[in-house]
Parts: sequence; structure tokens; C-alpha cells
Amino acid sequence: MLEFLPSLLGGVVIGLSATLLYVLNGRIAGISGILGSLLEPRGAQPWRLAFLGGLLGGGVLIQALQPSAFGSGPALGSGAMLIVAAGLLVGFGTRLGSGCTSGHGICGIGRGSKRSIVATLTFMATSIVTVFLMRSLMGGVS
Repeated sequence: MLEFLPSLLGGVVIGLSATLLYVLNGRIAGISGILGSLLEPRGAQPWRLAFLGGLLGGGVLIQALQPSAFGSGPALGSGAMLIVAAGLLVGFGTRLGSGCTSGHGICGIGRGSKRSIVATLTFMATSIVTVFLMRSLMGGVS
């Protein structure tokens, strides 16, 4: 009956971290921008490293405490090239859309940005169509 609690807690933590980053640092919690900035000169600022370290550390902690939380996931056998291609397309999309799901979907919509609302609707519609095509027409993973 309370299966939604981990998701609710995760949403609260994401919202709280995005709010704190904005209030304390004046920065938007767009993960692609934070990660991409590490590659620029002077990009390895402590707050960027701490934010990304918290993301990775949280995942490692959940994996250690509740391994089933991540599911079985795709095997990196014959589908490895598909996974690499998907990752490259996501990276291209974040550049094309000037942001990612966290920057637009969480922070942008929360600020009432029309651009972020349109971007979020676009990538959500694209992912819905992609899943439909992969599952229905191509016999992809369920």
C-alpha cells in the first residue's frame, strides 16, 4: 500500500537539492550543464564536484542498501552498441535542447519557463513515441 513512498521521498530530495543549489549558489541544477562545465577551464569548481559526487554517491548507496531498486537492467552483450548509440543521442539532444530533464523538467518548469515547458513536452513526447516504436513495432524490450 505504501509502495509510492520511495518515489515520493526521491522527488522531495531532488526538489530540495535543486532548491538549495539555487538559493545558496544561484545555480540551476541542470545535470548536463554541471557535467559539461567540468570540461571547461575553471569548470572543476568544488560545488560542481560535490553535486555530481552526491548523485553518484546516492546511487551507490541505494545499490548497496537495496540492489533491487535498479532492476536487472539491460545486459551489456549484443545490445552494447544500442546502449552507446542511445547515450550519444541523449547527449546530442541535451545540447540541441540547451538542457536536460533536470534543468528543464525540474528547475525550468518550477520557475515557469515557457521554453522549459516546451522542451519538456518535446522530450517526453519523443520518449513516449520511441518506447511505443521499440515495443510494438520492433519487438524491443518490455
